[in-house]
This record gives sequence, C-alpha cells and structure tokens, in this order.
Amino acid sequence: MDKLDHEILQCLVENARVNATTIGERIGLSTSSVIERIRRMERCGLIQQYTTIVDLESMGRSITAFISVRLEHPKYNEGFELMVRRHPDIAECHYTAGDVDYMLKIVTASSKTLEKLLTYIKSIEGAAWTRTLLVLSTVKSELSALPSLDQYDDE
Repeated sequence: MDKLDHEILQCLVENARVNATTIGERIGLSTSSVIERIRRMERCGLIQQYTTIVDLESMGRSITAFISVRLEHPKYNEGFELMVRRHPDIAECHYTAGDVDYMLKIVTASSKTLEKLLTYIKSIEGAAWTRTLLVLSTVKSELSALPSLDQYDDE
C-alpha cells in the first residue's frame, strides 16, 4: 500500500459511495487507475466491505452501554459467544486480555431493555461477573481508523 492507496481509502472511509472519477480528481489519478487500485485492495482483503451507517437513535435505540464480562472458565467461551451472537442489541463483542474476558457494546432502546439484556447476559452459563458502563455521549466514533499519512513522507 502506498500514499495513493491510502488517499483512496480515506475517500472511501469518508463516503463509501463516492465514485472513482471524484476520487481521481481529488488525488490526481485517472478513473481507471483508481478503479484498479480499489479492485486490488478488495482482492487482497484490505477493503473488506462497504456499509451503511444508520442513526440508531432515530430508530428508537438511544441507549449505548459497554458491559465487561468475566467467565468462570474458558470452557464457557464457545457457549457464551454463541449466545451473544443471537442477541440483536449486542452490537459488538470483543474477547480481551486483562481483568475481563469479553467487552460488549450494547445499543438498545431504553433502560428497561438494557436491564433485560443484562439479565440475559448474567444467565448465560459460565458468566461470573459483569460491569456496565453507560455512555453519556460519544466524542469520537470511526469504523475504520486509518493510520496517519505521515508514514509516507519518505517516499
């Protein structure tokens, strides 16, 4: 990946629907070169998918929380992960190192639905401990955080 690939990715991160002509004009490449570079990044797996970001609050899901979970034993990991995948209000699940085993990102409708979800999580076999953090506001949220362009200064 070079500086031009990085600039193409930055354009796509800002707006995945931007067309190759617009990207080319912005970074000084022909449309065909932009298309070929994008295809190459897709083939090698650097670009994994294109997505739509939905305003969940406008859909009635105004509560975001993070729940840390510690399991009694690693033998419960597989079952825990299966149960987590089944719940639509669990937006993310990360297996972690440190004091907790899993970090869950929750996006739900109300404190009542958060309470029900917490009860659900605590009822999963092997769940030994949870800690819930309620999000008051989000300062920064990026789906794809690209490294700085500074790494290309020497080229």
